[in-house]
Amino acid sequence: MPAVTPNPSSQSDAGRPLTRRTSWAEAAAAADAAKPAARVPAPNRAPASPAVPVKPAAEDTITSVPRTAETPAAEAEVPPASIAAPAETPAFRRIRPTTADVIAESPMPDFISSPGLFVKEQKPRPKGGVRGAIFNMTGGAWNLGPGPKQRQDEDLGRRISRQLQGSYNTAVLSLKGGIGKTSTTVGVGLTLAEYRGDAPCAIDANPDSGDLVERALGEGIYQQSSPRTITDLLRNIESVDSLTALARYMHHAGRLHLIAGEQDPEVSDSLTAEEYLRIRKLISAYYSVALTDCGTGVTHNAMSGILQSADNLVIAAGYAVSGAKRARSTLQWLASHGYEDLARNAIVVITDKDEVSSRVDKDAIEDHLAGICRELIAVPHDRGVADGDLVTLDVLKPETRRAYKEIAAAIVDGYR
Repeated sequence: MPAVTPNPSSQSDAGRPLTRRTSWAEAAAAADAAKPAARVPAPNRAPASPAVPVKPAAEDTITSVPRTAETPAAEAEVPPASIAAPAETPAFRRIRPTTADVIAESPMPDFISSPGLFVKEQKPRPKGGVRGAIFNMTGGAWNLGPGPKQRQDEDLGRRISRQLQGSYNTAVLSLKGGIGKTSTTVGVGLTLAEYRGDAPCAIDANPDSGDLVERALGEGIYQQSSPRTITDLLRNIESVDSLTALARYMHHAGRLHLIAGEQDPEVSDSLTAEEYLRIRKLISAYYSVALTDCGTGVTHNAMSGILQSADNLVIAAGYAVSGAKRARSTLQWLASHGYEDLARNAIVVITDKDEVSSRVDKDAIEDHLAGICRELIAVPHDRGVADGDLVTLDVLKPETRRAYKEIAAAIVDGYR
């Protein structure tokens, strides 16, 4: 019997072209093409303007037209205008807002004034003491935060570094020599230079061969450098038109810039009030904070110009009874000669330079002066200050450095 080979295509597929499906994507596309398009029903909504005018209610009736041979079947009945088919409208209506709408309508967070919304606040690292030891031993896992003393130091630093609008001048003076006036100027100047973003300037206006620069640089370094003084600056002040030109007449102890006083006794007392005001005007163009070491007394030639341009005063005093009386006399003289505001806002600094004996009642001296000034600050005895030589912050006691920070903060607080 002969073999019968089956026909690969059935009779029902006869006449259709063979489709070769090489992938699932082509098969899916072919299946979608074979399905009839689904009709989306239009919503039942009346059109904006009816195609057929609406008749009055009395005439809006349905009438039947008798069919005749001349009347087509489609015209046998006329539908009323009120039930005319509405025009086609879009079938899709969005009800829920999209993600873009939600983002657009939500308020924009303030990344600048409220950074804590996105960054978790971290406690400052404690320095020293038990808190610092615990932090170091645990590798920072236990952070108790800074102690009261560290927080006070940080507050002093913020007060010292406060941004200023304009240039300010503080005069440091006393009626008696050797009680820490120049060492206070250097110590406070170095402290200002450590914490402020702009470098401060210190001017030696002492008529008695002042040693401000020697105390800041050291005697040997000052002698090796070109010892230009305030007299040299006055002689060429008309040619100084930039900070670079001014720097040729200045000395630098770190970030503290200094103008040396005149060392020649024959001309040291020749600085007048007008000349000092010219120096002060020049300094104000480049420095926001200036300290002026005035020397001893309040009646020498330049003193009226110094007081006229001063924004506040530092009155140096000592724990000796005579030093306290002279400080009080200085404040009384200022108040009676037209400088009442300077006297009221003065800062009295008592330096324990000679390590007075226990017979001196320090509390009584402080009480004697505290009521006639804005603030009274005591500087403890320190060999780095008492020796009368180079003053550097690195060799001072922590208590002495803290006292200078308190003085610097009080000075900047007085700049309004």
